[in-house]
Amino acid sequence: MVRDNPDPVDVDAIRTNVRTFLPGVIQDLTELIMVPSVAFPGYPPEPVLKMAEATADLLRRYGLPDARLLEIPGGYPSVTGSIPAPPGAPTVLFYAHYDVQPAHRKDGWKTDPWKAVIKDGRLYGRGSADNKSGIVTIAATIRALAGKYPVGIRVIIEGEEETASHLEAFVKTHPELLWCDVFIITDMGKMVAGEPVLSTTLRGEVSCCVAVRTLEQAVHSGIFGGPAPDALVALIRILDTLHDRQGDVAVAGLSSYTWSGREYPEDLYRRLSGLLEGVDAIGSGTISSRLWSKPSVTVIGIDAPAVRDAANILIPQARARISMRIAPGADPEKEIGLLADHLRAAAPWHVQVEISDIHCSSGFICPTAGPGYTAAMTVMEAVYRHPVRETGGGGSIPLMNVLKHAVPEAEFILWGCEDNERSRIHGPDESVAIDELERMIVTQTLLLQVLGNRTSPIH
Repeated sequence: MVRDNPDPVDVDAIRTNVRTFLPGVIQDLTELIMVPSVAFPGYPPEPVLKMAEATADLLRRYGLPDARLLEIPGGYPSVTGSIPAPPGAPTVLFYAHYDVQPAHRKDGWKTDPWKAVIKDGRLYGRGSADNKSGIVTIAATIRALAGKYPVGIRVIIEGEEETASHLEAFVKTHPELLWCDVFIITDMGKMVAGEPVLSTTLRGEVSCCVAVRTLEQAVHSGIFGGPAPDALVALIRILDTLHDRQGDVAVAGLSSYTWSGREYPEDLYRRLSGLLEGVDAIGSGTISSRLWSKPSVTVIGIDAPAVRDAANILIPQARARISMRIAPGADPEKEIGLLADHLRAAAPWHVQVEISDIHCSSGFICPTAGPGYTAAMTVMEAVYRHPVRETGGGGSIPLMNVLKHAVPEAEFILWGCEDNERSRIHGPDESVAIDELERMIVTQTLLLQVLGNRTSPIH
């Protein structure tokens, strides 16, 4: 994987170089945030396509001359480009995504989510952390090398990570376009800014809609209420069976295991999650297991009359969308089947139940025994000046297992600028620490130099 080059790698020199152009990186991230690149169905396509073009332009300006749009059948384009490897050197592939979650001021944002604001060393705006920070750190890493590339570099920036991705199917039929020795996934982060973290697992995610019908139409609750079941009440009773009294997921047969790595302190979890005073942390086992290696289930939406529209009727139909995170390594088809069987069996009074709109994505277990992963730990510790912490990830990146099957020999490095303490990805007031942008650019630049050197002492 590596080649001969005895030159030492100077962390301080890289850091000094990065600081000379970091203000421009922050300005470019500010401009990317202004593009509302929400790829969800029903949102306008123009901003998403504008963001794809802006991403390709940014990469070209920072040193990836052939950055271009890659058409993905059925979906939004990805952005790609490459720099060939020197003889005998490995190739790395950087991944990020340019689409973002929806954001509205009414959701609790203190500022306009599409106008970046810098405050107390952080840059606020939708996508600032997830994952436009990944785009600019990739571009800045290329710039920091100043045309002297110790490894081959490939880049793929996805346009549909936050929604139904079409890139997964494309990769399965075109694996050669993503061949590399090491994947560097920039869509992760750490618990607290300034703490070096490598993610070693991701939970998968399965979801479905459950619809309950009891009546042909809405009827007066005074005239007919009593014998006839209300669909919303029936749905509530079904949803109530998803957890036991302690708060553990009560769907029988789901995969689960005990997390064996470092523990996530409960007091830190309570603080970072914003758990209110006196509210219990639900479930059993360690916090790490509950977050990273056991299933969790959430009702993420309900179709039912709003309180402002309440009327004295029996509701004939109610529907909910259920999302379940599954353990790394679990079979998503099996897990969604167990969830669907549970929902049907829990239906009271022989009400009609329909399961639809099923979605499945696998979790991921990162191979950690290779030289690339070891190098990532070494350089991250050198930049952050703290021991690296290996953690799981409670979220999902569906593409990871697709990449693993497409390039089975490749290593994976999962890291990024997000922090659980204040980044608030997917929520209001999303932000990224400006210091994290600098640290990750330096870390990635250092890693590429180390991967290209057989003997590479770090100063």
